Amino acid sequence: MKPDGFVTDLFRKPEVLRALAETLASENPWAAVVPADTARVVLLGMGSSAYAGAVAAARMRSRGVVAVSELASSQRLPAWGEAALVVATSASGGSVETLDALVRLPASVPTVALTNTKDSAITERCGGVVPLHAEPEVGGVACRSYQHSLALLIALECHLTGASTAGLVASLDAAADATDQLLATESDWLPEVSQLLLGPSGTHLAAPAERLCSAQQGALMLREGPRRPAVGCETGDWSHVDVYLTKTTDYRLLVFAGSPWEHQLAEWTTSRGSTVVGVGGEVPGAGYELRYPGDTEDDVRLLTEVLVPELVAARAWQAR
Repeated sequence: MKPDGFVTDLFRKPEVLRALAETLASENPWAAVVPADTARVVLLGMGSSAYAGAVAAARMRSRGVVAVSELASSQRLPAWGEAALVVATSASGGSVETLDALVRLPASVPTVALTNTKDSAITERCGGVVPLHAEPEVGGVACRSYQHSLALLIALECHLTGASTAGLVASLDAAADATDQLLATESDWLPEVSQLLLGPSGTHLAAPAERLCSAQQGALMLREGPRRPAVGCETGDWSHVDVYLTKTTDYRLLVFAGSPWEHQLAEWTTSRGSTVVGVGGEVPGAGYELRYPGDTEDDVRLLTEVLVPELVAARAWQAR
C-alpha cells in the first residue's frame, strides 16, 4: 500500500463517480445477470465489501426484498434454494474467504460477482459479473471500490423493486460535487479535524444504523493506512457499548450526523468533556462541525461522508 497513491485515489473520486453516474444513466448492469424468478438475495463479502453489503441488505429489506448480508467466512450461509441469488463482492476479485464461500454453495444457486478486477478468480467462479467501474486504485486501499460497491448495490435494489435509477444517478452526481468541495477546501478543515480526532487513545466513529458502514469504513481507513487504533459504532448502540471509554480515556469521536439518538450520546460526551466532531449536519455537543453541499440528503451522505476520515487517514499516513 502507498500513501501518496491513496491520496491520488481520493482526489480522483469525483471524476470516477461521475463516470459511474453516466453508466447507470444509460444501462442497467443487473438486467442481464439477475434471474427473473429471484425471490431472495444473499450478499457475501469481507471487510469493506461486508460493510457496504450490510447496509445495502437493510435497505432492500425496508423495500420488501428478502435479503441478508453475510461474512463470506461464515460456515453457516443461508440455504435458501434455487430462487436465491448470491452476490459476492470483492474489489480485487481474490478475497480467499469469498472464493471459498462460492465453492461451498450448491451448484444450482445463481451467483454474480461484483468486482473491480476483470478476469479475476471471482469472475471465474460466478455465473455473472457486474463491474464496479472504480478504476485501478494505485494506493492499494479500497476507497473508490467501496463507494462504488454501495452505488451498484443500490442499483440492484432499484432493479429488484422495479424503481428507476434516476434518483441514484442524481445522488451520485451530488456526491461527486460534495466530494469536489471537500477536497478543494481541505486546507480549511483538515488540520483542525485531524488535531481533534487523532488522539492518544485512538479515534472513534459513530453513524446512524442506516449508514453504519460509514463509521466502519472510516475506522478501517485509520487502521489500514496510518495504523492508528480506530473503532466504528452505531450511534444509538454507542450508549450501550462505547460510552464506557469516555470516563477513562482521552476520547475522540467523529459523529456522522442524522441519528435520532445523538442527544443521548451527547449527554455523556458533554458531561465527560469528550472531543466530538460532527460531519454532515448539526451534532449536539460537537466542538467542530463540517458541512458540505447536499448533506441534508441521506444517500448523498452515504456516498460522500467517508471521505472525511479517509483524508484524515491519508494525510496522517503520509506524515508517518
